[in-house]
Amino acid sequence: MPADEYVEVRNGAYYVAGTRIGLDVVVSDFRVGRPAESIFEAYPSIGSLEKVYGVMTFILKHPDAVDAYLKEQERRYEEVKARYPLPADMVERYGREKGCVRPGEIRPQS
Repeated sequence: MPADEYVEVRNGAYYVAGTRIGLDVVVSDFRVGRPAESIFEAYPSIGSLEKVYGVMTFILKHPDAVDAYLKEQERRYEEVKARYPLPADMVERYGREKGCVRPGEIRPQS
């Protein structure tokens, strides 16, 4: 996948140029219909609304490459998650905070 003035590659990952915001963050918001103004409001370190629109244009110009990149990121995440599973007490605490696990109930990681 090519980079451009709005999207850059660092350490094998894609980012909004000049930021620490991953391309996957903007893709996720964009694909659920979040408007550019809301994305910029949520991530002001992007720097400008123009840059948000530039990233959106990049996503639209390279849909297959973006999908392939996201699948590869998900594969890497699952690999790391399998290699370094969270301790059961941490999973339980997280689940309680999210309201999806009752105290004492531990759900296996998927």
